[in-house]
Amino acid sequence: MGKEKLLDRARDELFSHINRCGVLKAALDDQAHWMDETIDYIGERFPDLTDGDLKGLHEIGIRFCRPAIAHGAASSAKTLDEVAV
Repeated sequence: MGKEKLLDRARDELFSHINRCGVLKAALDDQAHWMDETIDYIGERFPDLTDGDLKGLHEIGIRFCRPAIAHGAASSAKTLDEVAV
């Protein structure tokens, strides 16, 4: 399997874990701890990934857990009709 395809599979698995495990609703410290452990697991599942690859996955995962616009229906994001321009 090519390097890009391997990295894509690892990223997809990480996002799947994030969505299934409820980490999006966890406290920031818990998210960081969970992400560290999950990236260790991903490294074991995909031993051909480099430390740099795993670091990149960690950063992507953290950004996904802490987006600029909140996840879910409870977020305060407004529709264009609700915004006073």
